[in-house]
Amino acid sequence: MSIPVTKTLILASSSPRRQELIQTFGLPYEIKVSDVNEDTEPGMSPADIVEQLSGRKAGAVYEMYKAEQREHGIVIGSDTIVVLGDVVLGKPKDREDAARMLDALQGNVHHVFSGISCIDLTTGRELRAHCRTAVYMKALTSSQIERYIATGEPLDKAGAYGIQGIGATMISRIEGDYFNVVGLPLCLLSEILEQMEVVVL
Repeated sequence: MSIPVTKTLILASSSPRRQELIQTFGLPYEIKVSDVNEDTEPGMSPADIVEQLSGRKAGAVYEMYKAEQREHGIVIGSDTIVVLGDVVLGKPKDREDAARMLDALQGNVHHVFSGISCIDLTTGRELRAHCRTAVYMKALTSSQIERYIATGEPLDKAGAYGIQGIGATMISRIEGDYFNVVGLPLCLLSEILEQMEVVVL
């Protein structure tokens, strides 16, 4: 009976939230930040955007590791966007931009899309997928928005809020994967990894 080689998970992300979540699996992991262009073609669907960008991130790190002749590991790229109607909301440029985003989101339902791309260093096999979560934000006053922005929490997050922080007080309910909204859908990722012979559970 052959003993399977343990494949290290290589997370291609600088996000501290994703780095915390990858530890949930209890598997060996490394962090390798990918510095890639995140521009996309106009007219792309949200699903295509997150799958393309997650693949771009994973692909960049895959090429780095192949150049170093690393043979065992699964590179994981992830990308998350917030979509209100047909408008994609990225990270706010400044406090005023954050206020504009939150004013648009408050009292409405929006969708969070995350793409996952996994590449096997040994075979070069790549699998991509995405998931979507509906998020309902309660109505907020301008002073509530101002106080939230003053915490500094929204300034580095897509859509200008974090569901895992005090921003959770603004969310009345979600439909879908909570961890997708945080930035790394663990259920979807585990399913992809199992297809690549990495047993999570």
